[in-house]
Amino acid sequence: MQIETPPIVIDTSGADIHRENAKIRERGPVTQVELPNGVRAWSITGYEAGKQVLSDPRMSKDGHQHWTAFVDGEVDPSFPLIDWALMDNMNTTYGHAHSKMRALVARRFTPQRIKAMRPTIDAAVAGLLAGLSTSQTGSIVDLKARYAYPLAAHVIFDVLGIADAARGTILGDGEAQVDTTKTGEEIAASVDRGLREMADLVEAKRGDPADDLMSDLLAAQEKDGSGLRDAEIVGTLSFLLGTGTETVTNLVINSILALLTHPDQLELIRSGDASWQDAIEETLRVEAPVAHLPFRFPTEDVQLGDVTIGAGEPVLMNFAAIGRDPAIHGASANSYDITRSRKDHLSFGHGGYSCIGKALGRLEAEIAVPALFAHFPDLALAVPASEIKPQSTFIMNGRDELPVLLSPAAAESA
Repeated sequence: MQIETPPIVIDTSGADIHRENAKIRERGPVTQVELPNGVRAWSITGYEAGKQVLSDPRMSKDGHQHWTAFVDGEVDPSFPLIDWALMDNMNTTYGHAHSKMRALVARRFTPQRIKAMRPTIDAAVAGLLAGLSTSQTGSIVDLKARYAYPLAAHVIFDVLGIADAARGTILGDGEAQVDTTKTGEEIAASVDRGLREMADLVEAKRGDPADDLMSDLLAAQEKDGSGLRDAEIVGTLSFLLGTGTETVTNLVINSILALLTHPDQLELIRSGDASWQDAIEETLRVEAPVAHLPFRFPTEDVQLGDVTIGAGEPVLMNFAAIGRDPAIHGASANSYDITRSRKDHLSFGHGGYSCIGKALGRLEAEIAVPALFAHFPDLALAVPASEIKPQSTFIMNGRDELPVLLSPAAAESA
């Protein structure tokens, strides 16, 4: 009699995602895991398996249609991750519906538009650095709260067309929505608040259109018979707001932290032996901003190596593990080495659902990180790296805060 190996139970606190991923990877590149409420899913930790999943047109993100357990009424509505499968937005559509919405949104993320945003990003970074410079000598500064997060928010606000008056409140529940230690009821309430606030902004925009994505979607709804629904527009804008802030914040913070904890790598950049782009790309590989992204659902049975994923079974993309796949990066897969010749990762996805704002995210990091180290050449962590707490989530790979000293030498002499 064959005894089934129980799935690995995911730690909802996200306390040590890399150690957990090592355990998952030991069982193979496609491994069953257990989520809250006993929901079972497949975690993809292998690079080649990940590329196959991400490029396979049979992999849907529409839980309403293709999540068998949900369709059969077997999913408890209190499941904390249920909105990741059922929210009404560009990211949870399939086939033509997804292509249609993605094409509309993509117009705001063309190479020409991204290039044109550089002066705006430069100005935002300069303003934030000036604000940091007013900090009292020797005081501890949280670079997440005062640098990375406000930069990411400012940029995505501009792209979407969020009114200035709403910018102080619309992000209030952003991190709560990815906090996987919260109950399903808490997360649902947070999501509902965010959607209501976005719906109000959309209604206000109807009477005051501008050169922004929100206006683009409303114009498409009115002019071309696209069939876009209000809920779809609101959901897509909310999704882009969340990804545009959380993902970019994590990329910037993870890059800064990696360089502060690997001073030899920082010196390679300063000596001209490596580039800032090398550092950003290696950070994307070894510290993916999104760790364990839900969900995909095969529309039919899919074979991945020697594993068959049944139609309608949930699949998680374990980007944090994929970037550290030893089959691609060898024995040094866990090491931060900006000079490595091969930095392959899937941290911005691949195929039809790849991150639509990946070029913008890279640009923000490639401006923000070098500008920070140029402005504060003596930048140092204010606490040991081991004391910097991760976000309370297994979905994202970020930090609660990044406490630093902007000028340690000045602090020591004070």
